[in-house]
Amino acid sequence: MSSPTGPASGLPVRMPRPRQSGRHRRPEPVAAPEGAPALVLAVPGAPAYATRSLAEEVISIARSELPGLDVAIGYLDGDDAEYPTLESVLAHTAARRTERYEIAKAAGREVAAPEGPAAVVVPLLAGPDNALMRRIRQAVMDSRARAELTDVLGPHPLLAEALHVRLSEAGLARADRARLFTVATAADGIILATVGGEEAVQAAGITGMLLAARLAVPVMAAALDQEGAVAAIAEQLRGSGSAQLALAPYLVGPELPEGLLEAAVKEAGCAAAEALGAYPAIGKLVLSQYTTALGIAPQPQGSPSH
Repeated sequence: MSSPTGPASGLPVRMPRPRQSGRHRRPEPVAAPEGAPALVLAVPGAPAYATRSLAEEVISIARSELPGLDVAIGYLDGDDAEYPTLESVLAHTAARRTERYEIAKAAGREVAAPEGPAAVVVPLLAGPDNALMRRIRQAVMDSRARAELTDVLGPHPLLAEALHVRLSEAGLARADRARLFTVATAADGIILATVGGEEAVQAAGITGMLLAARLAVPVMAAALDQEGAVAAIAEQLRGSGSAQLALAPYLVGPELPEGLLEAAVKEAGCAAAEALGAYPAIGKLVLSQYTTALGIAPQPQGSPSH
């Protein structure tokens, strides 16, 4: 049941619309439940205009998938002026929820007291990074807000798709493996570059296997923040017969320290694709982490089981 102002319960609302016939009909859209926690995107790295634009685009994608979603962006290295810190965003989100409840109660509405987390914090990270995740957890604790922190976005088949697209945009891979034409600069070996140490390399390797299946070329992961790691993988790929290498950043972008990617490209002696950025899959995976945390919607199709 729902009222003109929204759902009467905490369950997702099925919006009425004509159903398409056939086996490929689209699923009915789901709206965010009334009173659902806010989705707070935790953005690492030095804040900048480009970073904010990227984060806002990711949030826009998530909102388009779940109408009515309450969202906010918190910066791990924010200044609480132009770029609000994650800690202050969470504190404000919790205070705003309490204020809305008190206003509704004062107006004589029958409303339930807020329960559960005020926010679900989703790190804008493709893969694990223990140092950054520790800082995000600390910010959540310091905010004193009731908030749930999700895992990072990968590994996931949608990230393999995003990597493929970024490589094809750079002319380093065919856009579609099924097409017969060739790309003169297509790589026959891919270095999947990440940051976050050995755990990040292992996680990137899982997505790398999916990318290798899409491109039909060898893909190996390497840590940008580990001296000599990229050069060693480049040498290994060349030793196994790959003559034309490409570097694909397994990174959204803001978490990448300045100059690190350029140094790795020079070290490996190969071309590179752009970081994942605000590719649509990133927004969908951010939303998937949020909805999975709340149990209000299934993960995107193709999600691996854990």
